[in-house]
Amino acid sequence: MVQFTVTLDPVVAEFYRRVAELTDIPVETVLSDALFKLAGELSLEATRKK
Repeated sequence: MVQFTVTLDPVVAEFYRRVAELTDIPVETVLSDALFKLAGELSLEATRKK
């Protein structure tokens, strides 16, 4: 796996920490899943525009 470092606004970081706590999933996994989902949505949007 490749690792990246991201800087988040403290409010956003707390949001993802809270989601991780509520789902009992590591915050890194929550962030990774959120980014993966966003990438898929952006890809779909880009293909629809063509």
